[in-house]
Amino acid sequence: MSNHPIEGLMKTAMESIKEMVDVNTIVGDAVESPDGSVIIPISRVSFGFAAGGGEYGVNNGDTRREEYDVKKVPFGGGSGAGVSVQPVAFMVVGNGQVKLLSVEQSANILSNLFELIPKLTNSLQSNMDDKNKHKNNKHSEE
Repeated sequence: MSNHPIEGLMKTAMESIKEMVDVNTIVGDAVESPDGSVIIPISRVSFGFAAGGGEYGVNNGDTRREEYDVKKVPFGGGSGAGVSVQPVAFMVVGNGQVKLLSVEQSANILSNLFELIPKLTNSLQSNMDDKNKHKNNKHSEE
């Protein structure tokens, strides 16, 4: 039995993913800093894959697979893949010790800061409004 066209689509997508994702993607290349420490990035890699297709009609109207040649049937299909690489930590080796510095802690601090900005803005606006009301009341009493 001959290969179905969808097999070619799937093979191409999987080979592309295989080329993109290797061990160096997860544990990156080491970088030496000026003080002699070695920094190694560590990432989280996620990927997804999808493929699909359909055969569109048979000339004689018979849809039983054993009755027709796959290569003669019109076929439409597609495949796709997505890869996400997110840094999660840096391993620092130097001065006789090994440290693992998490990126997420820094991201949480930044995220919390962004969440506080609207609250701070509202608080400042409220204080300014209160001062203006107090100032206007003082002028109206005089």
